Amino acid sequence: MRRRAATQLLMSLTLPTLLAGCGRETGPLRIGYLGGLTGRVADLGESGRNGVMLAVEALNAEGGVLGRQVLVEYADDGQDPAKAKAAVKDLLQKKVLLLIGPMTSAMAQAVLPEIEGARLPTVSPTATATSLAGLDDMLFRVAPSVKSYSDQIARADYQAGARRVAIVLDLGNRAFSEDWTLQYGEALRRLGAEIVSEQSFTSGDDASYSRAIEALPPHGIDTLMLVASAVDTVRLIQTARNRGLAPRFSASSWAGTEALIQLGGKVVEGMFIAQLFDRDSSNPEYLRFAARYRERFNQEPGFASLGAYDATSAALDALARSSGQGGEALKKALLQGGPYAGLQERWQFDSKGDTLRAVRIAEVRDGRFKVRN
Repeated sequence: MRRRAATQLLMSLTLPTLLAGCGRETGPLRIGYLGGLTGRVADLGESGRNGVMLAVEALNAEGGVLGRQVLVEYADDGQDPAKAKAAVKDLLQKKVLLLIGPMTSAMAQAVLPEIEGARLPTVSPTATATSLAGLDDMLFRVAPSVKSYSDQIARADYQAGARRVAIVLDLGNRAFSEDWTLQYGEALRRLGAEIVSEQSFTSGDDASYSRAIEALPPHGIDTLMLVASAVDTVRLIQTARNRGLAPRFSASSWAGTEALIQLGGKVVEGMFIAQLFDRDSSNPEYLRFAARYRERFNQEPGFASLGAYDATSAALDALARSSGQGGEALKKALLQGGPYAGLQERWQFDSKGDTLRAVRIAEVRDGRFKVRN
């Protein structure tokens, strides 16, 4: 009897420990990345992917999260809603705990039902549409909302002489471009300027580029605001110049990738662009990141790579504090964490997963983005 009692006591003490040990995960922690890696917004998606890579590699070199390496599953949304939704479903089947991306507001809007249904914490480096702000959902945004950018560039444009302004926007990213057009136009009107024309095109529809430019008044425009990707912004400027239009040009934050200068050359000199960061920052963390980026990818880092690095670093910090759990535990950790040590500034999410960060106005000068004082 005594022996049986002792055996039962031993089993009662050891069985939970054995079961806990068997249930402990030791493999990699999987996270997902979703961005446009093909098509006309690939510069944005590739830059974001590169930022994620560097953030994960740096963390893995230090031991990973809770002693486990982080593995990234990369997916291409092709700037297509159906493809983006399918990509999220595929990532969920791969058991990702969180998602970095999407990189455009239109794709964030498209996949919101999927990430909500799966309770998948999603941290977008660059989605800025106002329609995504102030919601108690699973989407977190590292960049501030459109109004923060548009108000500042409207003031800069007005100070530079903008009084009669035309806007051309891409309907392929409608959630962002229509929001930008509205916010920028209202800001300029408050200052006393006039929006004399608004024209739209659809990226990839070759005929629509010419139609949008040809619909602009031939005279009386002093500033043309382009709300499009870097690739399309360059094409629109070239089309405008071929038609004989020679206003000063400004662009939305979307166009501010390195592809704008690489493709545009002298055509984009003097343009104003709203930016999330300063490429001439002396912050030591940023300088180390920029050096690693150049060495690894043989190009300069852009706003998307910086935003993706900050997004990934914050998400993995929260994942460690949630004991490697996703879902509601990770959402809570993201909201309660911070301020996060970004590459150029400290920042944190508000109660709805939005951020308020510094916005700079850059001018293209001598083939570089230079922040205006």
